[in-house]
Amino acid sequence: MKELIRLEEQIIKCKRCPRLINFSKKIIKVKRKKNSHEEYWGKPVPGFGFINSKLMILGLAPAAHGGTRTGRAFTGDKSGDFLINCLYKAGFANQPKSYAINDGLKLKNIYLTNILKCVPPNDKPEKKELENCSLYFEKEIKILKNIKIILTLGKLSFDNCIKYFNKKYNLKIKKNFKHGQLFKIADNKIIISSYHPSPRNVNRELINEKIMLKLLKKINKLI
Repeated sequence: MKELIRLEEQIIKCKRCPRLINFSKKIIKVKRKKNSHEEYWGKPVPGFGFINSKLMILGLAPAAHGGTRTGRAFTGDKSGDFLINCLYKAGFANQPKSYAINDGLKLKNIYLTNILKCVPPNDKPEKKELENCSLYFEKEIKILKNIKIILTLGKLSFDNCIKYFNKKYNLKIKKNFKHGQLFKIADNKIIISSYHPSPRNVNRELINEKIMLKLLKKINKLI
């Protein structure tokens, strides 16, 4: 557990990507109107969960007025509302909402994190920024020794996860993104791809509660 705490401290203090740090500082100053009375986190956002977790859920980056505001991944934004509610209904969380870092949320057998620990402008990270942050993803994988399944949310998360394991194990997994696709890799790990639960994808009906719950129940059986 101490290793995980040390990693969280490293992530919070990270300044490897000036563009992202400056963008986070800008968000602190130009707050969303309905959150104007709040103190924004405005720093890199570490993962959330327990060291013995068997499931990692991997997003792309914290939201500008979600994780960057609250200091916790998938907390305080619509994507987080969708995901945590589904996790609750599938038995992976103790409550259906995630709105603040001290809201009492406890995940069961899950470590929730992002490929990129800072929010990028227009949700478009640069190659160098992804490379910089891959160091922390690598450390998470090393510390979380019990992870059996990595559920990637969105194509960019999936692509970068596959890229990491292809490089680590000299694999040649093709990057064809498809919801619910399953890849078995080394160390008995499984990567599963999913559409990101963003409002845009939900509105376009690429994903909904029924689809996500079906996938989570499948994952529960695999674990």
